[in-house]
Amino acid sequence: MIYSQSYSVAEVAGYINWLYFFHAWHFPSNFGRIVLENPRIDTLTNWLSYIPDVEPQKATEAFRLWKDAQKTLKKWSEASLQTHFKVALYAAYSMGDNVWLPELQLAIPFLRQQHNKTKEPCLCWSDFVRPQTDAITSDTIGIFAATVDAEMEKWGSDDEYQRLLSQTLADRLAEATAEIGHQKVRKEIWGYAPHEEYTLAQLFASDYQGCRPAVGYPSLPDQSLIFILDSLLDFKDIGISLTENGAMIPHASTAGLMFAHPAAHYFDVGTIGEDQFHDYAKRRGLHPDNLRRFLCRFPV
Repeated sequence: MIYSQSYSVAEVAGYINWLYFFHAWHFPSNFGRIVLENPRIDTLTNWLSYIPDVEPQKATEAFRLWKDAQKTLKKWSEASLQTHFKVALYAAYSMGDNVWLPELQLAIPFLRQQHNKTKEPCLCWSDFVRPQTDAITSDTIGIFAATVDAEMEKWGSDDEYQRLLSQTLADRLAEATAEIGHQKVRKEIWGYAPHEEYTLAQLFASDYQGCRPAVGYPSLPDQSLIFILDSLLDFKDIGISLTENGAMIPHASTAGLMFAHPAAHYFDVGTIGEDQFHDYAKRRGLHPDNLRRFLCRFPV
């Protein structure tokens, strides 16, 4: 099953995680919490009343940044700019540290933690997909991508401040689009949690069942996986192209996988050993020297 949807800026703006927006500008996360808890705050006086312990000048700068962000979102909305989401669901089952897609006769390889400092098992994403047996039908995984109209990243390119603001906002809109899309997948498309009801804070905390790890993050450090996902989803259908190094254009894009297992949660693969590195290179079908340039963390 393949599903795609475009959203207006107004539809997506309510799902922006402002904590990460302010973090990108090196402001404390409590400014983001103000917006999350009081989305209609509109005066500096009200803003300052929520953070009496913060130095007034810094709080004022944060307020002005947020107001500038609101103005930019309004202009994008007036220009009818959009964000885009696409997802494909595939029958799947685990085979060791791979996830096998029987319909396509394709294996997606994953890395497993090797140096977990806790007493918990060393995790791999294949752990959250049902293994193949004669008695059980296959499981399901999702492949997703979310992006924005490229014009957003170019907005105000002749002004350094506006360019940086536009890039930060575009990044947040892409993530917000993934949030909306994932919610629709859980409740309707995949439909494994049709009755879930969560606040924005709970969504941002990933309190729902399942998760959506993105390529390049600690649990999926191999950037070359993006090419496999592109072959399964056809990124260009929503305006995403890839460089030879696996970077997405527009930069404000995200792509990864969706898992529905109730125990699925994010983790950090961390440092892997040469033994797993060479095994993974073989499973990935890449020469080790070529694979090294795609790994966000090199094995030791």
